[in-house]
Amino acid sequence: MTLLQLLAGACAFLALEGLLYAAFPVAMRRMLASTLALPPERLRLVGLVVAAFGIGVATLLTR
Repeated sequence: MTLLQLLAGACAFLALEGLLYAAFPVAMRRMLASTLALPPERLRLVGLVVAAFGIGVATLLTR
């Protein structure tokens, strides 16, 4: 995986997130509020699981 591919993936993520906020602002606000209510341990676990999933998918796509 090259740096250019990594940057392209980051840009695609930002574009998708921006579209979600533009299309569903109320739902995104509710999601953020529920995220704030999570205990730090649960939030850390969810973050690690999502990061591992993303790394796994990126590895499969670059083979």
